[in-house]
Amino acid sequence: MQYPQQICILGATGSIGTSTLDVISRHPDKFKVFALSGMNQLTKLAEQIRTFVPNYAVVKDAAAVKELKQILGASIGKTTLLHSKQGLIDIASASEVDCVMSAIVGAAGLLPTLAAVTSGKRILLANKEALVMSGELFINAVNKHKAQLIPIDSEHNAIFQCLPSDFIYGDKQASGISHLLLTGSGGPFRELPLAQFSHVTPAQACAHPNWSMGQKISIDSASMMNKGLEFIEAKWLFGFNEDDIEVVIHPQSTIHSMVQYVDGSVIAQMGNPDMRTPIAHGLAYPNRIESGVGPLNFAQLSNLSFSTPCKKRFPNLFLAIQASKSGQAATTTLNAANEVAVDAFLQGKVNFSQINTVNDMTLQKQNTSSLTCIDSIIEHDASSRILAHQIIKELV
Repeated sequence: MQYPQQICILGATGSIGTSTLDVISRHPDKFKVFALSGMNQLTKLAEQIRTFVPNYAVVKDAAAVKELKQILGASIGKTTLLHSKQGLIDIASASEVDCVMSAIVGAAGLLPTLAAVTSGKRILLANKEALVMSGELFINAVNKHKAQLIPIDSEHNAIFQCLPSDFIYGDKQASGISHLLLTGSGGPFRELPLAQFSHVTPAQACAHPNWSMGQKISIDSASMMNKGLEFIEAKWLFGFNEDDIEVVIHPQSTIHSMVQYVDGSVIAQMGNPDMRTPIAHGLAYPNRIESGVGPLNFAQLSNLSFSTPCKKRFPNLFLAIQASKSGQAATTTLNAANEVAVDAFLQGKVNFSQINTVNDMTLQKQNTSSLTCIDSIIEHDASSRILAHQIIKELV
């Protein structure tokens, strides 16, 4: 790897984006911020532009460009402001860029991430939806264009680190692998009485006991839909069948995931719950750099516990696993419905338990025809969102 690496961060103002910038700031000789994107938090984006002086910054629309220019004033410097989906695609595929951090939450991250893939970049994938929505198409594009895909979700990055160096995609037998073990904390409602789920508030759902995340991911973690999406993502990242992936509740979030081998060995990746660890790993791979995260103190570790997730408590997890078995149309439908349902929950239109109701009903009603190209995926995503909105109106 040649330094300095030119980095594009899609979703710079979110938790992953800010953590990425923190790691980069510790290694100014190794990394240079080429471009940033931030759709809503313009004041925060302006601070990042002043600090890192990127060549480009992308915002939502022309009105946001105007507002950001006013915030920046003379401190805009050499940064060129772009907007819209095309702006995201342009910075992700720019010839100067070596590495793209894909951290835009939701379906909005799909097209710019694919643009980075088709340009042969190193992709640090923190956006689950790219694989949940496009799966096989996405992986085929990675192989065709010789892009390098490194997972950044703590669970997938942990598995990536635990795999043998000569691992062949999808060939667990050659690597002597039995199962992938995805760990999940169980979120804030792991022990909440089921009768209280319908009374959960957005603030309670966002109060994750271990991780600091944005609203959407925090709520998905509370319902364990996050783990369901990660299950689908793991299938495509490593080429495993659904029966070869297990989800394990691990409340302490110390072991981030594991690989079980046929000889009885289990290799686990451990660390403090801080996303700067997998981010630093992805940025420097195959080398190691300081991330700002302190090491585990084993003398102070409390009991590490594990259990099997309960279907009644976390129906979204099992819905996602079933969708994965049903195929691409089902996972695209589920992702779209869940984004709509979570947004409705945040707005007080549905209760926490009804997120699963919306997801399940949308899956039941949506067409499950095969999706063979990116256009068909985007169309299916859009129609699934319309259907989910209609179902929410019926529930209210």
